[in-house]
Amino acid sequence: MDEDQGRAARAAGGETAAGEGNLLVLAIMALVVGAASGLIGALFRLTLIWCDGLRDQWIAWARTGSFAGLLIVIGGTAAAVAIAAWIVRRIEPHASGSGIPHVEAVLHGDLPPAPARLMLVKFIGGVLAIGFGLALGREGPSVQMGANVANWIGRLARRSWPDCRVLLAAGAGAGLATAFNSPIAGAVFVLEELGRKFELRIAIAALGASTAAISVARLFLGDAPDFQVQTFANVSPPTILLYIALGAIAGLAGVAYNRTLLGALAVSDRLARYPVEVRAAFVGGGVGALAFFAPGLVGGGDPLTQAALAGVPALAILPALFLLRFYLGAVSYAAATPGGLFAPLLVLGAQLGLFCGILFARWFPGLDITPEAFAVVGMAALFTAIVRAPLTGIVLVIEMTAAFVLLLPMLAACFAAMLVATLLRDEPIYDSLRERTMRSATGR
Repeated sequence: MDEDQGRAARAAGGETAAGEGNLLVLAIMALVVGAASGLIGALFRLTLIWCDGLRDQWIAWARTGSFAGLLIVIGGTAAAVAIAAWIVRRIEPHASGSGIPHVEAVLHGDLPPAPARLMLVKFIGGVLAIGFGLALGREGPSVQMGANVANWIGRLARRSWPDCRVLLAAGAGAGLATAFNSPIAGAVFVLEELGRKFELRIAIAALGASTAAISVARLFLGDAPDFQVQTFANVSPPTILLYIALGAIAGLAGVAYNRTLLGALAVSDRLARYPVEVRAAFVGGGVGALAFFAPGLVGGGDPLTQAALAGVPALAILPALFLLRFYLGAVSYAAATPGGLFAPLLVLGAQLGLFCGILFARWFPGLDITPEAFAVVGMAALFTAIVRAPLTGIVLVIEMTAAFVLLLPMLAACFAAMLVATLLRDEPIYDSLRERTMRSATGR
C-alpha cells in the first residue's frame, strides 16, 4: 500500500512539474506575444497620428478651392472608406468593425481563429477608415491584431489549442493596453470582458503580455498619460450623490447608444441590395462633407475628449456636440470597415460628464463642484453603461488621466450606470455584436 502511494505521489509530482514547465514556456511566449502586439499597436497608432495631421493639411488646402475643394474632400473620403470596405469584404470579412466580438467568439470556441492575413487587412483598412475621418476607435483593430499575431506565434511554435487560446487572449489584452497606454486595463479587460471568468493561466499570460507590450510601445509613444487633466481635490460626501446621478444619466445614454448603434446596423442590413462598398462610400461622403466644414469633429476624437477634460466647450454647444458625435459614431460603425468603439465612447462620456458637471456647479454652488472632474468620471460611467465592464472602464480612465483621486466617484457613477442599464434589460454591446458576428459567420 505504501509503495502504491509512493508511485502515485511521484506520478503526481511529475505531472505538476510538467505543468509548471509548460506554464513557464507559456509565460515566456506571452512576453514575446506582448512585444509583438506592442510593436504593431504602436505603429498603427503612429500611422493614425500621421494621417490625422495629413488629413488636416489636405482639408486646409481643399478649403482654398471653395466648392471644388468640397467635392474633392467628399470624393476622396468616400473613395477611401469604400476601399476599406472592399478590402474587408474581398480578403477577410472578420476584419469588419471592432473585431472584439470576433475575438470573444474565438475564445469561447464558437468560431475558429482568423487567418494571419487579417492583421494586414485590419491595419490598412483601419488606417483608411479612421485616418480619413470616420468616428471609430483605434483599440478594436489593436485588440484584434494583437490576438491574431498571438495565434500566429502560437501555431508557429506548435503549441496546442489550449495554449494558443491563452496566448490569443493575452495578445488581445496587449493590444488594448497599447491603444491607450494602459497596461493594467489591458490585463483587466482580458479577464472581465473577454474571458468573463478568472483563469490562472490567462491571468499570468495577460499580465506578462501587457507588460511587454507597453515596454515596447513606450519606446515609440512615450510614457505620458493619454490625457492631461488638472489636479483634483478629494470629493465631499454630499457630492457623491451627484456622481451617482451622473451615473444614472450615463446609464440611460448608454442604453440609447447601444440601440442606436444596433439600429444603424439594421438599416445597413436592409440596404444589403446595394454593395457594401456603395454603402461605405455614402457614409464616407457624409463624413467628408462634415470634415470640410468642421475638421475637428471627425476622426477618433481624442482632441475632443481632451477639450472636454479641460472644460473648454461652452454649455450651450455641448448638447449639439454630443448628439453629433453620438450619431456619427453609430453611422461610422455601420460602414463595415475596421474600427472600434472605445475611443468614440470616451468622447461622449467626457462631454456628457462636463455638461452635467457645469449644471451641477450652477445648481449647487455651495458644494464647490469641479465640472472637469465630472468629465473624467463620465468617461468611465458611459463606458460601463455601454460595455458593462466597470473594472476595465475605471482602470482605463484612471490610467489615461492619472486622476486617482476620483476613484470613489467613479465607483459610485459606474454602480448607477450599470444598475440602470441592467434594469432596462439592455444587453452589453459586445454581446449583441457577437451574436451578429455568429449569424454572419453561420449564414443564419
